[in-house]
Amino acid sequence: MFRILGELWPSWGGKVTKPPRGKLFYIPQRPYMTLGSLRDQIIYPHTFEEMKRRGKTDADLFKYLDIVQLRLLVQQREKGLDSIEDWIDVLSGGEKQRIAMARLFYHHPQFAILDECTSAVSVDVEGSMYEYCRQVGITLFTVSHRKSLWSHHEYVFRFDGRGGSEFRKIEGTSDEFGS
Repeated sequence: MFRILGELWPSWGGKVTKPPRGKLFYIPQRPYMTLGSLRDQIIYPHTFEEMKRRGKTDADLFKYLDIVQLRLLVQQREKGLDSIEDWIDVLSGGEKQRIAMARLFYHHPQFAILDECTSAVSVDVEGSMYEYCRQVGITLFTVSHRKSLWSHHEYVFRFDGRGGSEFRKIEGTSDEFGS
C-alpha cells in the first residue's frame, strides 16, 4: 500500500523513481513567458549559445512552430525569431500554450507532465501536437478535463471527486468517453 493525498492505495510492487534532470518536463496551463526574443520563448531556459552547443538550429525551431501552427507569428514580425516583445501581453492564451508545446519539442524530454496545457487550443491542433509527441517517443502524463485527449493515451487514472478513483487501460475510441 502507498499513500496519495492521505489515502491508502493498493501497490502492485515495483519502485517509483524520479527521472534524472532533463528527462522530465512540466507544462502548466499558463506557461511561463520570459523576457526576450521569440526564440527565447521556445528555447527557455536555454540561451542561444546553449541552443547552438546542443546542435539545434532555427530550422528546428521553425519545424516546431509548424507543428504547433505558429509559423505565421514569426513571418508577421520584421525581425522574425529575434523579435522582442512583451510576449505575456502580445500572445493569446492558446498561442502561449502552443509556444510551450514548441518548447517541449525543443527540449525533447523522455517524459512530460501536461497540466491542462492545451485547454485554449483547438482540438485539431491539440491532436497534431499529441501525435508528434507519440512519434518522437515523449511519454505523456496529462492532467485534463478534456476526454478527447484520452485517444492519445493508453491508461486513465480518474478521480471521481468523492474520494474514489479508477485506474484502467483505455479500450476503444474516445467516443466511449464523450468529448
